Amino acid sequence: MAIALLALSACGREAASPGDGKGGDAASPAPAHAPVVTVSADQAVSPVDPWKAPAVEIGDDGVEDARAKADAALASGNLYRDADSAIPLYLALRARAPDDTGVAKALDASVEALVGQGDAALAAIDGEPLKLREAHEVGMVARSVAPEAPAVVAYLDRLDVMDRAQQANRLGETALADGRIGEEGEGGALAKFHEALELHPDDVRARQGLAAAESALIRRAEQAAESNDYAGAAGWLAKAARVRPEQALGTIEHARGRIDALRAARVGDLRDRGVAALSREDGLDEAREHLAELLRIAPKGDPAAVELRERIELATHYGLFRPGQVFTDAMKNGGRGPQMVVIPHGAFTMGAPEGEAGATDAERPTRNIRFERGLAVGRTEVSVAEFRRFMEASAHFEARASRRGYSTAYDERSGNLVRRSGVGPQSDYTGQPADDALPVIHVSASDADAYARWLTEQTGHTYRLASEAEFEYALRAGGTGPYPWGTGTPPAGSGNYTGGRDASPSGRRWRNAFKGYADQAWGPAPVGRYAANAFGLHDMAGNVSEWVADCWHDNYRRAPRDGHAWVNPGCRNRVVRGGAWASSPEQTRSAWRLSVQKDTTNARVGFRVVREI
Repeated sequence: MAIALLALSACGREAASPGDGKGGDAASPAPAHAPVVTVSADQAVSPVDPWKAPAVEIGDDGVEDARAKADAALASGNLYRDADSAIPLYLALRARAPDDTGVAKALDASVEALVGQGDAALAAIDGEPLKLREAHEVGMVARSVAPEAPAVVAYLDRLDVMDRAQQANRLGETALADGRIGEEGEGGALAKFHEALELHPDDVRARQGLAAAESALIRRAEQAAESNDYAGAAGWLAKAARVRPEQALGTIEHARGRIDALRAARVGDLRDRGVAALSREDGLDEAREHLAELLRIAPKGDPAAVELRERIELATHYGLFRPGQVFTDAMKNGGRGPQMVVIPHGAFTMGAPEGEAGATDAERPTRNIRFERGLAVGRTEVSVAEFRRFMEASAHFEARASRRGYSTAYDERSGNLVRRSGVGPQSDYTGQPADDALPVIHVSASDADAYARWLTEQTGHTYRLASEAEFEYALRAGGTGPYPWGTGTPPAGSGNYTGGRDASPSGRRWRNAFKGYADQAWGPAPVGRYAANAFGLHDMAGNVSEWVADCWHDNYRRAPRDGHAWVNPGCRNRVVRGGAWASSPEQTRSAWRLSVQKDTTNARVGFRVVREI
């Protein structure tokens, strides 16, 4: 909006000092389209020429008529405009009769009325800015007619104050248009408007200027918010609140509400964009960028920031999954894969510490392993039914026991494991046809690897056997004792172990067993019958021992530090982990490991799979 400033000719006794108009924060940007007070031409005072009384001709026979005309003009308020006005007529009458006291009194009354008109004009300036010029015209007339009259001197003082107030307003408006608000109290628009109010407490124009300055500061707050500088926005609002502390509370709160709404919308948008990025496999870095921006603009502890941070943390370690989540993958030939449980990422100490009863050097040295990413582990061992589905779908696959024609099964009469013909993955621990719910046994490490490869091809996701480190981490499930449950006898219902109270079908008892423990099973039990561990996994320490991916090494001295499988191409012996239904208590320890030829099949070893996420 344009500001028209016309020159001011001061009619007061002393010219006003314009001041420099400087102030405000030098670093503050000039707001685009800053709200200003519009100053029209009629609000400024163009030069007012000194007043010269109009010429009045009064003949000898016209004195009475002139006196009557002057009195009538005075009564009507026509004081100085033309030759028919009261003051020019009284001045002409006084010139003819200087000692006429009646004329003198009438002239004094005219001057008094003139000052009254000037005061009326000054009082009307707030509503009618053009009245300032009228007041100046009155001042010129009064100064010309009675410059020493006390009423005139007082009026000219009042006019001078009004002039200085209006000059301050104009300088304030100019500073405001230039973006020099002066919010720091060093000159600028605010100082000028306050100066005007000190001179003229009821100055509407100055109050409008303060409102415009407040609006300009609010606009700066909004611009800062639009640039995501919410700390800056709060600072500008605080400065705006100091401009009119009593009148502007609602305005400031409304502006704060708009900015807060904008902030909340942008925070929400960044949260949504971050979450959307996490739904893509390559979106983690983008989500982190959104989080960084969100944290920059969001209030401390904002729920959206907390949520996105947690989602990114989960995605970093678990991809699209959550710890504890149970899921199955769809398979190309129909149906679903085995149930998998997402175990949490974390760290543990692998191996047996010095002094652990039953431990061997093969379980040492202990080493700290950290998993930076979660892993999906089979909730149970692979069942007979699940392995049968693989064999039926794999026309060219033949299990090792089937090709060889035998496996090692349990003989109830002798109480030993013996070689038995015609036994394979569909057989139970005695060599008889197995129930579908039992864990598959009589499988070699190569059979287990083949099943994992088939799952990978069927689901499009990477399935494999666990590494030794992964298996022990999942078995311990946060525990640090020699056994998964800590020490002593297993808790009731925790697994299928060699219990001192267990008996075979013919009444046999274990010679080396957990005293006082019974699990109501002799041989493998159906998968998932016993309680899950803290990670939601069943039968990690009992039921059947399990093949893992590592080749056998006599100790951990050169083992990988990242928990990956320690594999040597062409190795003959693989590692078996976890106790079984026929394992001694020493073989049920968390750190226990065994070297087994990879083609071995028997009634005590099965497997479970893991899936990378």
